[in-house]
Amino acid sequence: MLIVLGPLLVFFLFNYLAPVPSVIKIIVATGAFMIAMVAAMLFSAIRYHRISPLLWFSGVMVVILGGLTIWLHQAWIIKMKPTFYYALVSGLLTFALATERPLLQQVLGSTYPGLGDEGWKKLTRNWAIFFAFMAVLNEAVWRNSSTDFWVGFKLWGALPLTFLFAAANIPMLLKHGLMKEDAVPAEPGPVE
Repeated sequence: MLIVLGPLLVFFLFNYLAPVPSVIKIIVATGAFMIAMVAAMLFSAIRYHRISPLLWFSGVMVVILGGLTIWLHQAWIIKMKPTFYYALVSGLLTFALATERPLLQQVLGSTYPGLGDEGWKKLTRNWAIFFAFMAVLNEAVWRNSSTDFWVGFKLWGALPLTFLFAAANIPMLLKHGLMKEDAVPAEPGPVE
């Protein structure tokens, strides 16, 4: 959890506590975010001998869009990073559903032992819809509010919404075999 949330917390802390003029706080926070993301990826590689696909994806986006934010001194670039991330993930999940490829199952593998094919399809559909909603919501928030409000929304709005949405899926997951008695966790990887 710290690998995923740590860099984001660094971003929030630097945005609020950096001893610089408020107009450049988000630039400083973006630089700290990039460093923290690379550190999280290195920690994952050293400690767990692998970097998850989602961490790679997020890390590359943070470094590229964060670098552009700093280079061009344009805060809107890092504000759009969540929109790009959410829209791309939603698109990938929608494509996986349309082509009947168990992308989410391949990525999450043993996280949901016993979950049947129908459960994976519903979970993929639900997350695709949620990420599309979050992309639109991020756009609405950053375009219609101050930078400080947007940063606060990321911490006090987007994160809780994600956790609540994940929790709201639990009854459906249980109905479709999650944690059944004879469930054997499957390792992530290609489904044959």
